[in-house]
Amino acid sequence: MMKKFSDVLLGEPLSSEQGKHEKYNIPFGLAIMASDAISSVAYAAQEILFVLIVLGSAAYQWLTWTSFMIIGLLVILTTSYIQIIRAYPQGGGAYKVAKENIGDKAGLSAGAGLIISYILTVAVSASAGADAIISAFVKLAPYRVLFVVAIIIILTILNLRGISESSKIFAIPTYIFIFSMLFMIVYGLFKYFVLNIHPAPMFTPPSKATENLTIFLILRAFSSGCSALTGVEAVSNSVPNFKEPSQRSAKTVMILLAVLIFLIFGGSSILAIFYTAVPISNGPTVISQIAFAIFNNGIMYYVIQFSTAVILLMACNTAYTGFPMLMYVVAKDGFAPRQFTTRGKRLGFTFGIVSLSFIACFLVIVFKADTHRLIPLYAIGVFVSFVLGQLGMVNHWRKERDKGWQKRATINGVGAFVSLLTTIIILIEKFSQGAYIVVILIPIIILIQMRIKAHYNKVAKGLSISDINLKSLDLRTKYTHIIVVPIASLNKAAISTLQYAHSISDNVIAINISTDMEALEKIKRRWAELDTDIILVAKYSPYRTIITPLLDNVELIAKAAGPEEKIMVILPEFMSHEYWGEVLHNHTSLIIREALLRNHNIVVSTFPYHLENHDDSK
Repeated sequence: MMKKFSDVLLGEPLSSEQGKHEKYNIPFGLAIMASDAISSVAYAAQEILFVLIVLGSAAYQWLTWTSFMIIGLLVILTTSYIQIIRAYPQGGGAYKVAKENIGDKAGLSAGAGLIISYILTVAVSASAGADAIISAFVKLAPYRVLFVVAIIIILTILNLRGISESSKIFAIPTYIFIFSMLFMIVYGLFKYFVLNIHPAPMFTPPSKATENLTIFLILRAFSSGCSALTGVEAVSNSVPNFKEPSQRSAKTVMILLAVLIFLIFGGSSILAIFYTAVPISNGPTVISQIAFAIFNNGIMYYVIQFSTAVILLMACNTAYTGFPMLMYVVAKDGFAPRQFTTRGKRLGFTFGIVSLSFIACFLVIVFKADTHRLIPLYAIGVFVSFVLGQLGMVNHWRKERDKGWQKRATINGVGAFVSLLTTIIILIEKFSQGAYIVVILIPIIILIQMRIKAHYNKVAKGLSISDINLKSLDLRTKYTHIIVVPIASLNKAAISTLQYAHSISDNVIAINISTDMEALEKIKRRWAELDTDIILVAKYSPYRTIITPLLDNVELIAKAAGPEEKIMVILPEFMSHEYWGEVLHNHTSLIIREALLRNHNIVVSTFPYHLENHDDSK
């Protein structure tokens, strides 16, 4: 039943050979990779205005200049990341570049920044998508957190269905957003300049400044708007997910992505100026105000609202593509749990997808799905990876020294400098608003990754046979087995286990710990009826504990064993074929098994006794 439910929910299992079909072509790849970056326009201009609105009517003039600065940075980053795609087609992006060209700690720093960025992409995008929907349906506001968590769960299920299927699902809404936004920009400019229609703003902007213009105010606005650039790194992390030729496809997607960000972010910022959109906390978004001013309450207004909401949700999917691939690369290097390298039934990295969703839901609950509170944590992590990735590429070109290396090193050097400057600005301006959390988290993540690596190295060293001469190794070593069978009562499962134990060794001991004196006497009487030489150790537990006295007795037997004797504990476990069997039974044996495995002289085995499907009482 569970298998059928899983197949319906996630799809039929795919063979490993079908993996070559689970890759993106350019149109689908653009839809998946573009969603995070272009969706940022839904709140980037708004975040800039939240800072600049204290300048009164001058805020809209400085919105133009701030947008130009961000677009300039976009051009630099796009050019730099095309270089990374060219040099590292195996994926891993800034993590791989920094690790191989600067060092492990630099790579782990870039990786930690990306990990935080991807998690926040899901939390921020899902919350922003909810904001867009709630702007049109305000009665949903009290259910914001529950709504966002439900969205993340649905996206998790869709991504667990595999790359090919999820890309088809997400492509249509992404392109609806792209074309509806481009149409709104073109028609909005046409209406304003050609038809000369200048509708009154939905909200009255302040005419007088409440603060003076300072360089720090501009830098704060710039740092807020840099959220529009998160997502551009995802293409370089996921090059192997593209169909061959993967490098060329990834480069094409990168260029198209930059063009779309330029058009949509630049166009929406211009419309925000002409239509005098005002940032309102817990009110209609800037995009919603612009769309209403252009289309009034017509169908296109709701198309814009719906497509904006959907693209913000689809932005999560960039993280669902980039995060599992990044963790796969990190885990292959031994700095993350190996579970991240395992593909699921639909060939996706299931552990990475589920982990991303779980942590994102936790953040949504803690920050109450408040986009404005989450965004200050958002950009710092990805810009740390920008800096380290570009510095790593400078070292890469210096080492390679192939034709044109100086020009490429210069491009990445400029990218590193501008990214570093932007990171410092974001860190200073957003530090008190929550960026300090990221500053604390990055070293913690690096420390955890290094501890994981040290553990794997220790295990590998302990298991290595490199110092063993295999030709002289004798695998015919024989041990005398003392078999211990813990029994709760004398039943069919216990008797079958004892029969099996006796077939292996003549040294069998049955142990029973009872919390009830009557039960203890009963098992002794029934044991006396058996014709067996198996020793029964039956003890009363006055403090109503079973596991601790049982473990103590097994440990005593293990300590008394000689150097050529092995203690084998065989746990009877009956297997129920009913659906609730695993839920209602067999938890005690699991605890005993885990505790006994810590003793180097004890071998633990399970004897499964399968209950018959028919009712024996009939």
